[in-house]
Amino acid sequence: MRVFVTGATGFIGSVLVRELISTGHQVVGLTRSDNGATALKEAGAEVLYGTLEDLDSLRLGAAAADGVIHLAFQHGSADFAAALATDLRAVEAMGAALAGSGKPFVTTAHLNGEASTNAVLTLAGVRAAVVSLSPSVHGEGDKHGFVPRMIDVARTKGVSAYVGDGSNRWPAIHRLDAARLFRLALETAPAGSRLYGASDEGVPFRDIASVIGRHLNLPVVSISPEEADAHFGSFLGMVAATDISARLDMPRLSAQTQELLSWQPVYPRLLPDIEEYYFNN
Repeated sequence: MRVFVTGATGFIGSVLVRELISTGHQVVGLTRSDNGATALKEAGAEVLYGTLEDLDSLRLGAAAADGVIHLAFQHGSADFAAALATDLRAVEAMGAALAGSGKPFVTTAHLNGEASTNAVLTLAGVRAAVVSLSPSVHGEGDKHGFVPRMIDVARTKGVSAYVGDGSNRWPAIHRLDAARLFRLALETAPAGSRLYGASDEGVPFRDIASVIGRHLNLPVVSISPEEADAHFGSFLGMVAATDISARLDMPRLSAQTQELLSWQPVYPRLLPDIEEYYFNN
């Protein structure tokens, strides 16, 4: 299958490209830079220059492909609402190019991104699927995810903190397991599928803080919910105080996805990966 991949040089996209090629697919990756083009060519992929704002390139890439996996998102944008609007325009453009073709279109769910999700799942004549990944996607090369941010906060504050009794749980997934999930969704997911990716369905936040504290030789302490925003920052503070596994119903939904796609996570879970990678690189 000839697959058009947006976000092809990103944290998940770069390993997805290799996953697709190693299983016999051809890949056309979207990139805005010469460095990205070089990386794609070295991986064995073709290159299409463009951005999420370049709707003509997105239509071209989608129309010439046998399937599309959309991973790109403006994560660094200071205006999250604008980033969501850009994503909606992008999926609408690619969806229009695929409409009526019966081809697969796999996209990624985002917080408050229901408009994009609905636009994809309601496309006529497209085998559409939306993947919701665990908030913590980990593995080698993770520089900006939740775990590196928690490590930075611990170093800055001089303590590794958790909120309350720390029993609230984080779902997590290794980037290589996520890549395989996207590939299987492309190949076999039924039209209209909502898929959920977790290898760890719920890691107690206290356990994550304990590993960080031990490696940094810092005290591991409990803080109150009222102190969370001041300690972690507003967004991470909210996440640190929430039982995300329960809120997302991740154990049940991930089990359904594993059964539907015959997908079984095999790569290191979050705590062993923190031990192995995050303080040794």
